Amino acid sequence: MSEILEVVLRTVGSFFAILVLTRILNKEQIGQLTYYEYVTGITIGSMAATVAIDTEVRFLPDMLGLLIWVFMTYLAGYASLVSRPARKLLEGEPTVLVHNGKILERNMGKLRYNLDDLLIQLRNKNAFNIADVEFAILEPNGQLSVLLKSQKRPLTPEDLQIPTKYEGVPAELIEDGEIIYANLQQVHLDENWLINELRKQGIYDVHEVEYASLDTDGNLYIDKRKDSLTNVVDVTDKER
Repeated sequence: MSEILEVVLRTVGSFFAILVLTRILNKEQIGQLTYYEYVTGITIGSMAATVAIDTEVRFLPDMLGLLIWVFMTYLAGYASLVSRPARKLLEGEPTVLVHNGKILERNMGKLRYNLDDLLIQLRNKNAFNIADVEFAILEPNGQLSVLLKSQKRPLTPEDLQIPTKYEGVPAELIEDGEIIYANLQQVHLDENWLINELRKQGIYDVHEVEYASLDTDGNLYIDKRKDSLTNVVDVTDKER
């Protein structure tokens, strides 16, 4: 029983330690995911797991090692933020894989990047013909950026010299049945206006609403928790 209690306490301690430490690291381990950050994240997780369940090791020394590792990761992240050479060393640099419809085999060889990987990522970018690609650049986070040749790009309003207006981002007013008052204030509206708009839609309780947003044209979108859909499309092949 004492061993079980020890594991519980160590796990709870490790959980909160990882929660705090990952918040300190912020998006360095989540958003960019370069190879270095990926390996660092796995290492931190492995060290935390050892602290949590390995009762043969001492808790405090292992936790200290975890703290030092996270601190060094934080310093490396800060160095890459303020120093371009450090950033290039830690995160790598973009590499051109396709230039003017031609595959650069030497660059692919340096990265150990095979043709199948390239074709898959090109198709994911809706580039099915390498001859249509002006540039394909492999980013440090493993994503492939693709620029099609000018004659192969979709037309835009700018190409047709058609004026457009600013769209912006819709303001989220309700999430999970809760009013987001800060967003209401940003669009210079109040709760009474929102309640009246809901009543126009036959909604008398805000908790009936799963999500509501207001676009820059003043259109209110409302999604209720219980939608009255008579025929829901199912794309699976399961029998009914």
